[in-house]
Amino acid sequence: MRVFVAGGTGALGQRVVALLAEAGHEVTATARSGPGADAVRARGGRPVDVDVYLRESIRRAIAGHEAVLRLTTKIPPLNQMRSAASWAETGRLRNQSARLIVEACRDEGVPLYLHESVAFVYADGGDRWLDEDSPVDVARAVPLRDALRGEEQAGRFTAYGGRGIVLRFGGFYAANSAQSLKMAANARRGRLALLGRSRNYYSSIHLDDAAAATVAALTADAGTYNAVDEEPVSLGDYLSCLAAAAGARPLRRVPSLLGPLVLGTTWQYLSRSLRVSGTRLREGVGWKPSVPNAREGWRRIGEEWARAGVSDLKGSPA
Repeated sequence: MRVFVAGGTGALGQRVVALLAEAGHEVTATARSGPGADAVRARGGRPVDVDVYLRESIRRAIAGHEAVLRLTTKIPPLNQMRSAASWAETGRLRNQSARLIVEACRDEGVPLYLHESVAFVYADGGDRWLDEDSPVDVARAVPLRDALRGEEQAGRFTAYGGRGIVLRFGGFYAANSAQSLKMAANARRGRLALLGRSRNYYSSIHLDDAAAATVAALTADAGTYNAVDEEPVSLGDYLSCLAAAAGARPLRRVPSLLGPLVLGTTWQYLSRSLRVSGTRLREGVGWKPSVPNAREGWRRIGEEWARAGVSDLKGSPA
């Protein structure tokens, strides 16, 4: 299959390009710099410079492809996530650019469009399992409004006669993720804490599994699917396991009232209990995560960091 990856140099995109190439697909991926193009080539893909806000540029790039994967995001650094404005570019990519990509796919007769989204759009579910039909709550968080509105582009594509797929991912983490490395550094410096009890469920997925789920979803029927691990843990367990992997002291606990001050807009959804189920995707395409939960994932990462020295690892973009 000829597959086009928009966002081929991101933390997820790099892994997806490599897996697609290993599986024998012909892969084209966006790359707007020399190092980015080299990274795509190193993973078996063909780099192309595309303006993702110009439909004609997109049309030229995707012509002749059988699937287009929109994995474009620009997640702000940890110290800027509290500001809604810092998510503006990701919002544009999820909506304005996605609309243009879908229209280009329609015009070029591309059969499949896959749209990256997030599982944080669900309303607080307490201890209940949440599936793709569970209520959403995006009213108070700009990034979530943008994410949910962006998903509509996959629906438009299906209405055009194509196969539009939405993947709602849990929180990403990996040994060489820039975000994971930054959080590990914060933990070691005593700058990471538990806000309140932190007993709410937090659904996550290792980046390697996220990439495998993306490739597996090429065979899925049109629709929305959660891409998460099998056993969501509490936010407190997640952060404590991260700290242990980084070799940090046990995290201190601070009042949850500080959440909005410390995390700003992201606290609107990180404080929810999101026990998200990925059964629909697993049963639909036969995919199964290799890391069942974040406890095991951070344990493996801790071993990798211990062998390499966490401060010596280089992070991928997100």
